[in-house]
Amino acid sequence: MSRDELIKKIAADAGISQKVAGQALASVLEGITQALKKGDKVSLVGFGSFSVAKRKARKGINPKTREPLKIPARKVPVFKAGKKLKDAVKK
Repeated sequence: MSRDELIKKIAADAGISQKVAGQALASVLEGITQALKKGDKVSLVGFGSFSVAKRKARKGINPKTREPLKIPARKVPVFKAGKKLKDAVKK
């Protein structure tokens, strides 16, 4: 499902215009992004939770030149699906 398809579904389900649905979706995504930037965890009960994980620095190999390189440590967003979402997908 694309972003536009999701906006159309939100608009149809809520009985609102696509413009308002698009603004609502943008607001939700921006809220999640800002919370993760601050290092907070976002939990949507039944759906899942978003958090930030730290990856350690590690050694890698350039596949083209086969030369070793250092991959720096960094933070990455992580999503863990909730029970209801897992059960819905499993069926």
